[in-house]
Amino acid sequence: MNIRTYLSATVLLAANTAGFNVLAQDETDALRYSYLSPQATARSMGFAGAVGALGGDFTSLSVNPAGIGVYRRSEFTFTPSLKINGTKSTYQNTETNDNTTRFTINNLGVVFTSAAEGQRYERSKWKSVSFGVGINRIADFSRNYTYNGSITPWQGPGDNDLTHNSASEIFSIDANNNATPTTANQMPTNSRGYLGYQSYLLDTLGGAFVPVTIYSSKLNQQKVVQERGGITDIAISLGANYMEKLMLGATVGIPSIIYKRDITFTESDASGVPNNFFNNYQYTESLVTRGTGVNLKLGAIYKPVDFLRLGLAVHTPTYYSMKDVQDMTLTANTENFKYVLGSQDTNPITKAVADQSVFQYNMVTPWRMVASAAAIIGKYGFISADYEYVDYSSTRFKYDGIYKDQQTALNQVIKNTYKGASILRVGVEGRIDIVSIRLGFGYYGSPYKNNSTNGQSMNVTAGVGFRLDNWFVDFGVMHTMVQDQEYPYALNYGTISPVIPTATIKSSMNNAALTVGVKF
Repeated sequence: MNIRTYLSATVLLAANTAGFNVLAQDETDALRYSYLSPQATARSMGFAGAVGALGGDFTSLSVNPAGIGVYRRSEFTFTPSLKINGTKSTYQNTETNDNTTRFTINNLGVVFTSAAEGQRYERSKWKSVSFGVGINRIADFSRNYTYNGSITPWQGPGDNDLTHNSASEIFSIDANNNATPTTANQMPTNSRGYLGYQSYLLDTLGGAFVPVTIYSSKLNQQKVVQERGGITDIAISLGANYMEKLMLGATVGIPSIIYKRDITFTESDASGVPNNFFNNYQYTESLVTRGTGVNLKLGAIYKPVDFLRLGLAVHTPTYYSMKDVQDMTLTANTENFKYVLGSQDTNPITKAVADQSVFQYNMVTPWRMVASAAAIIGKYGFISADYEYVDYSSTRFKYDGIYKDQQTALNQVIKNTYKGASILRVGVEGRIDIVSIRLGFGYYGSPYKNNSTNGQSMNVTAGVGFRLDNWFVDFGVMHTMVQDQEYPYALNYGTISPVIPTATIKSSMNNAALTVGVKF
């Protein structure tokens, strides 16, 4: 029997797939929740977040907590921001543009400082002690993107061309894994196989389920994705200044994840042949992921001479407790298929709704190391640089009970897909009286082992600030450019590997932030 057979011993996941998996998690989730870019105060944004050796800014609590030891006065900061993101997607030689605008809170925090003065300053080796608590935005997921193109679907038994496939096979794969044509009504009601069968998108052939798209010679595809959310780090920090030479600090981080994704995937018959059992289908998927984690950051800043600061920080892995809530629907227009089957309902359009899926699991993100240096040019400004290293391949998911095999398979895919990567942030600030001008550049190396996958990104930043004795205002902008690749769907036939077209997504993300601060 020459029908594609689903081998279900393990769940194998194709690289760079957004959605369309048996479990909602895939290796792109591992990267999404490990790929961090500090976007807290407008001041730090202005010089690309290169705050590791500088300190004296609330952003440093989430980068190098020793920076809290630089404070000499207590301080309150609040930073709203506006994000304007655009994407250009290319799929099957067709370009599509999309954009999104969002308002967020980048930072809200307070630092309480007790600094020695007078004779106490002369006697004490510890010149100041500071405690800080607040939030920093360390990742943002807001993005819309769309792509479309044409493909040739699998033509059924006898078609061995691996470039012939469609997303509709996802539903037949899942149906064949969960049932046979004679036990079709026993499929789990929250599965994609159930959706395919109930919407009449699946036919039976040779004792197996096959999609009715095999009766079309050409399909048009469109995928529309809307993403929202981010990671907000609750930072609780304590640090001190020893002899004006060594700053030490520690931060207990409690990051909170909220990620919302809505996918609409459409395939339509482009053959021009009427009554071939298929006109179109539209699959919609809504995913909401929430997670809360905990980590520890330890840091030090050393001043060998007054004009030079050297910083070092280590971030432990973040241990997350996660929960996914997923809703799916499938609406199919199968033309005269229901009539040929003898169904009493001959309406060609059928909508199927899956039961809501709820899945709880744990995730562990990588260790992080940050080395920093800053040259202080008196009262005129500074030059600062951070180097960060992250091994993205070490992210791990942890499932319970019956999903242990899926856990092992997914973690192996993560290990095979990603690698360690370097991050470089460089910034400068120049001061004239109460006015500061800032510029910065950030480079985030590609996390992918496959060199053909361009996953690197770059930030270009600028900012201006006004600082008086008891208050300050900062404005910063960050322009981020990143190119990524994505398979629109994943098909697993064991030893058979269909060739799925790749979409290239170029994202241009702009973040404008305003910080208002008060010293007390």
